[in-house]
Amino acid sequence: MQPQDFSQTPPAMRAMTRTVSKEGEPNGATTSAEEIKVEEMEERGQWQNKMEFVLSVAGEIIGLGNVWRFPYLCYKNGGGAFLIPYLIFLFTCGIPLFFLETALGQYTSQGGVTAWRKICPIFEGIGYASQVIEGYLNVYYIIILSWALFYLFSSFTSVLPWATCNNPWNSDLCVDILNRSSLDNRTLPANATSSMIEFWEKRVLGLTDGIHKLGTVRWELALCLLLAWTICYFCIWKGVKSTGKVVYFTATFPYVMLLILLVRGVMLPGAAEGIIFYLKPDISRLADPQVWLDAGTQILFSYAICQGCLTALGSYNKYTNNCYRDCITLCFLNSATSFVAGFAIFSVLGFMAREQGVPISEVAESGPGLAFIAYPTAVTMMPVSQLWSCLFFLMLIFLGLDSQFVCVESMVTAIIDMFPGVFRKKGRRELLILAIAVICYLLGLLLVTEGGMYIFQLFDYYAASGTCLLFLAVFEVICVGWVYGRLPVFPDQVHTLEIQQFLRVPTLGLRRRLADGTLFHGLYSSLCHLHPSENQRTPETATEAADFPGGGPAAAEEAARGGAVGAEARGMVSSGPGGDHHRERNPLLRHLGCFLHNPD
Repeated sequence: MQPQDFSQTPPAMRAMTRTVSKEGEPNGATTSAEEIKVEEMEERGQWQNKMEFVLSVAGEIIGLGNVWRFPYLCYKNGGGAFLIPYLIFLFTCGIPLFFLETALGQYTSQGGVTAWRKICPIFEGIGYASQVIEGYLNVYYIIILSWALFYLFSSFTSVLPWATCNNPWNSDLCVDILNRSSLDNRTLPANATSSMIEFWEKRVLGLTDGIHKLGTVRWELALCLLLAWTICYFCIWKGVKSTGKVVYFTATFPYVMLLILLVRGVMLPGAAEGIIFYLKPDISRLADPQVWLDAGTQILFSYAICQGCLTALGSYNKYTNNCYRDCITLCFLNSATSFVAGFAIFSVLGFMAREQGVPISEVAESGPGLAFIAYPTAVTMMPVSQLWSCLFFLMLIFLGLDSQFVCVESMVTAIIDMFPGVFRKKGRRELLILAIAVICYLLGLLLVTEGGMYIFQLFDYYAASGTCLLFLAVFEVICVGWVYGRLPVFPDQVHTLEIQQFLRVPTLGLRRRLADGTLFHGLYSSLCHLHPSENQRTPETATEAADFPGGGPAAAEEAARGGAVGAEARGMVSSGPGGDHHRERNPLLRHLGCFLHNPD
């Protein structure tokens, strides 16, 4: 099968109207039926300027994972030494694949499915697979926004509700975060829990004791989820015309919040200890293959590779746009944001550890455990805690909102480009987005039930896992590097020496090594998860398997210390793009496995 060549006629420049010459008619005459049919179809649209594209991509790739995953991985995998495998994967895998997907969209002016159809029809399944992942993300990623909105609204009180044990949902075993006293001021029992944990599990989630008990819908979370979908809908309902304007605020506001939190964090006592803990290098950790796996998976997630988003956003560029320069800039901006966010997070965690008199390792968390347990606990110890709580959750909301509506936009673009005659008409796009929003909202209601957290974890671990993305990355490289034979070449750019050198890299055999390396990385990652080594099967992990959200000795012990109880010991792991998919400790999934294999 010979790949199609589109170098002669740029697809982005094809006219929306076509002329048909007929015998006896002047050349260029058109039939009235064709005129009517073409006039009904709306133009595909383009970014009005480069900044709209840059901010849209920045809003997609710079998300929650930059704040709650990268800093945690950095300290866990050797501090500053983790930057070595991270940078290696960035230059050998992240930037090339990022440029490949963006250039593919700009080259074909098509969405995530039809772009691969034009490059090589036999690999069209890559596009469908990426849209399946997008569908899963659209259902469960926005749940995080509903949690953040709930916390934001709860912050507008004289006393933060998770700071004390004087609330209706608190139990007799509650431990006050501020003064570490129980409700009745008695000696702390062994199974005491902190007020932060009780707020999260009882007030926010209403957590049940297993996936077999979903319970009822938490109406407050359902309303927050509805609000999140409403905001998302109006951000993209007019296509790039509306999205390009919204991102001017949504993509820049989180940086303002991050800067404020960074300045506040480094001024706290104990901040220096937290930052040292974050960056202190441990070169010996580089001998652990898990460190390299974490680095590679973090690159794929944080750069939104294999999700179809980059192809969709790039398809709205002008054909002559220098996307090479844009991609390099965005990649470095993304990694720099992750690095700086670590200072903002670990300065606060250092302060928190000092206030509680515990090691930083006991309060350092990843994923929702950091966002909804550890950091909210830390802000209660600051003056004017309500202000810092509002700023933090506003930052989370805008970080997640960008990623969410770009995911929806990616799916909408793919569907419209697959069926332009149906959806590229006046009012059809708005109806399509509304249909997607309604369907995803109704499916998302399962995740805001009292047992919805268990379903959320299943989505998080399997729906958009690192293995899925690695698998797709292999086929992307095979398709473009081996089948198509070259990366897209832009006529107006090939005269630039830097572009020529970059585009010639795949022809030197690197594309095959990249494909082989990505495949090996994916297979090894899968084997590590399916067959944990014997040294990981310890009595400690056996004990943790019995400790799922709701209580247990490990959770009680951590709560008795007054800390933000270890999120991983309660099944609180990360989510979505940038989520922690390499879990050494995931008792929630172990509990689910025990339930599935042993109904009793």
